[in-house]
Amino acid sequence: MSPCRNDPSPLQSAHAPNGEYTVTSRDDRNSPSTAVEAAAAGEAVDPLGPLRDPQEPGCDVFLTGTVFLDIIFTGLDSAPVRGTESWARGMGSSPGGVANMATALARLGLRTALAAAFGDDHYGEYCWDALEQGEGIDLSMSRTVPGWHSPVTVSMAYEGERTMVSHGHEAPPPPGALPQCPPAARAAVASLGPGGGEEWVAQAARRGSRIFADVGWDESGRWDLGALADLEHCEAFLPNAGEAMRYTRTDCPRAAARALARKVPIAVVTMGAEGSYAVDGRTGETAEVPAITVDALDPTGAGDVYVAGFVTGTLAGWPLADRLAFAGLTAALSVQEFGGSLSAPGWPEVSHWWRAAPEALRSRYAFLDELIPRGATQAARRRAVPTIGFRHPV
Repeated sequence: MSPCRNDPSPLQSAHAPNGEYTVTSRDDRNSPSTAVEAAAAGEAVDPLGPLRDPQEPGCDVFLTGTVFLDIIFTGLDSAPVRGTESWARGMGSSPGGVANMATALARLGLRTALAAAFGDDHYGEYCWDALEQGEGIDLSMSRTVPGWHSPVTVSMAYEGERTMVSHGHEAPPPPGALPQCPPAARAAVASLGPGGGEEWVAQAARRGSRIFADVGWDESGRWDLGALADLEHCEAFLPNAGEAMRYTRTDCPRAAARALARKVPIAVVTMGAEGSYAVDGRTGETAEVPAITVDALDPTGAGDVYVAGFVTGTLAGWPLADRLAFAGLTAALSVQEFGGSLSAPGWPEVSHWWRAAPEALRSRYAFLDELIPRGATQAARRRAVPTIGFRHPV
């Protein structure tokens, strides 16, 4: 539990024998723990195993943000045309928003804590259970907001891209005290934006967390790197090529990465089908790894999965090029499934890919040999489905 565990939470809670608060799930049905299921599926890979000790934080990565209910349509031949009806050949529902990153991290074996508001509706209940019961994510700093409906995003995937329509309202402030400090954690992941910065990011950095950050589209059009106040707290910054070039006023992703490395210790620029390029500003090391070609079904959440893969490799102490390769691999595996969060791969999917990897890629990904247990098998993974739940087993 986090060091903020003695702060009362607006979630359902009960006093434990030691006087601390323990948070109960909104659904008390008995289901196997994620750890038990993972071990049974041959998935018990802890990338940080050699680094762990009894004195370490109980949390590897902390996240906060908005959880959406994502509804994804795939198999569209083109963008919807005004005044017509389009039929999609595929559809899936899954938790979205910050849940994409949280699920990707948890499936790669990192102990993940999420602080978020959840709607007091069936969508919110589904998202909560999918993350806590299905993925083993620590939601003890999250809360359910009475009378607040879940934000929803409809995503339409076609021609390798996606179009999204979202609806939601900002969650009202909690009626009771919420933990104000982020938990002690190895790392935290933030999404940067123009403005004064998020106080929790500075607090997490002061507490020793390594901050990893991506960034969204700057709707103001200013693309002012100086306006990203939290960049000063970051160890790694991972924009895409378009964002990086706009922020640095360059016309080349690699030049943009070099410019960003003067502002942040590690700059990683993702370049779509070209792969990714990184610069370690402390040592001058550079690395570039091409993308893996796959048949993409849905790109939703691929960027989040990429960041999760890079965070995993960084916390595990891998070489820079291996981190880029692993992040690119996990993103490539994710786009072959529906949805953002539930498309994220775990170690069984990585193992399955590695056993059949093309010969041309064997050398680049040879580091996986030391990570994947012998005999690891493909696991049954919860995936996005057309509805959020059936009344009876199917």
